[in-house]
Amino acid sequence: MQDKRMPLVSVIIPNYNYARYLDARIESVLNQTFTDFELILLDDVSTDDSLKVFDQYKDNPHVSCLVVNETNSGSPFKQWMKGILLAQGKYIWIAEADDLAESDFLETTVGLAERHEDFAFCYAGSLLIDSDGGIMRNRDVNKWGRRARKEAAYFDGRQFAARNLYWKNYVINASGVLFRRQYALNLAESDFIRMRCCGDWLFWFQMALQGGVGMIYRNLNYFRQHTAKVTVASTRSGESIREGLQVVQKMEKELPLLKEYKKRLCRGRFYRRIKRSSLSEECKEELFDELSAVLGGTVADYRLERLNQFLRVLNPFILTPGRDRL
Repeated sequence: MQDKRMPLVSVIIPNYNYARYLDARIESVLNQTFTDFELILLDDVSTDDSLKVFDQYKDNPHVSCLVVNETNSGSPFKQWMKGILLAQGKYIWIAEADDLAESDFLETTVGLAERHEDFAFCYAGSLLIDSDGGIMRNRDVNKWGRRARKEAAYFDGRQFAARNLYWKNYVINASGVLFRRQYALNLAESDFIRMRCCGDWLFWFQMALQGGVGMIYRNLNYFRQHTAKVTVASTRSGESIREGLQVVQKMEKELPLLKEYKKRLCRGRFYRRIKRSSLSEECKEELFDELSAVLGGTVADYRLERLNQFLRVLNPFILTPGRDRL
């Protein structure tokens, strides 16, 4: 068990029915070149062999606790907060049970964190892997462009929120992030806990409001793609759009200096997403109504967004999410 000295990092592995990936995931944590960490294992009432896998590691000196829920939480973000409340470290890494990491993930992210007093979180690049662990080379999810010429970058949190997170959740996977525990504890009552698919987007936004954000231009995280993911089901039901509207509404309240043109483009992007979705016409109409009620978005915003997309080809200075991104 962990000794009395507090670890610098708390690594949380929240799991639900990922027994087939657990051993490789835990080993990718234990094999880190940075070793000043505790490991917190959480299970959300798995029905597979997850507990048998966890049992093999419960006596490892890095493992500080193993917690098995009596009933399923119904939300991955409730499990996040459970782990955050159990954590002792200055920093936290939520290592999702089905993902993997390079052995120097912690060494690299902790190094950046320790260089900045106002550090809130930093994230590294990701490669997508399939259910068998093969790299999906046809998918560039980072879209760094010329940014990748640098080793790393550090941004003012509110600027990062307004210019990056307002458009979309650029922090695509929690497994690629190291964050400050104290700032996360401030969010113990946040609405992100009650969400199913966009809670991470809201969490990173609320973290960014508290301090600086770092970016490491290296692929240190392996983000697994498979049909069992919550995000897949929520996209098919329209739930991700509903929650996204709520997140953007909260952002606009916290970022009063956002330009009206920018907000209209954001609303137009939501309209386009709904219009082009494979949802039923009835569901689409419900989402259009929610867009109007929550953000005031209309078909006029969609037309403006489409015009903006055309004009960006002619005008290199016109606002787009890619050009706005830090």
